[in-house]
Amino acid sequence: MRHIDVEMNDLRKSLENMSGLVKEMIKSIIDQLLAKENNSMNEISSLEREVNIQEIVIDDKCLKLIALYQPVGMDLRFITSVMKINSDLERMGDEVVNINQAWVDLVKYPELQSLSNLPNLPRMVEIVKKMVEDSITAFNTSDIVLANFVLKQDDEVDDLKETILNNLGEYIKKSPVDAVIHISIDLISMVKSIERLGDHSTNISEDVIFMVQGKDIRHPKAVRTKK
Repeated sequence: MRHIDVEMNDLRKSLENMSGLVKEMIKSIIDQLLAKENNSMNEISSLEREVNIQEIVIDDKCLKLIALYQPVGMDLRFITSVMKINSDLERMGDEVVNINQAWVDLVKYPELQSLSNLPNLPRMVEIVKKMVEDSITAFNTSDIVLANFVLKQDDEVDDLKETILNNLGEYIKKSPVDAVIHISIDLISMVKSIERLGDHSTNISEDVIFMVQGKDIRHPKAVRTKK
């Protein structure tokens, strides 16, 4: 086995460990939302600190591999994909923190009970949770079929987000009292952060396809226009 193979296996394990931390953060916040409780602030903060540390460690490993071995082809695609996925995972952690901060504010209001029963929100949360899990699995197994499946979910998440935001806008118009407006703004922030978790999952899936096939599928409309 080549020396670079040994070090890339170590790099893959490091990213798998980091993705496990992010998945734990997402599970924690989703469980909290479903239970309508606020009991995981310390856990999420602790996990975020570890994710931030791992982001720096993984980037450093990638740069050292490039400098030491000057990889090409599949090796180079793997390393550059790891760097991009590493960044997306760290940003996922940031979004979980944003959701948690909004939730800490929301649970103070009894009015939350009526507003939180938005019919499309549980569906959106479930799809995004699955997108996160599948995108990470696609990387761990180099599964481009699963990566493409994740990409197909993104449009539904976008549609659900727009529907939820429109519903909240209508709710504000019908009940323009300070408490309702405040709750709605926090919910809007949460919905946007949940949608961004899906976006980062999409980014990871695109990187998996690039890593395996050497095919860049980002911004297809822009590429066609340029041609």
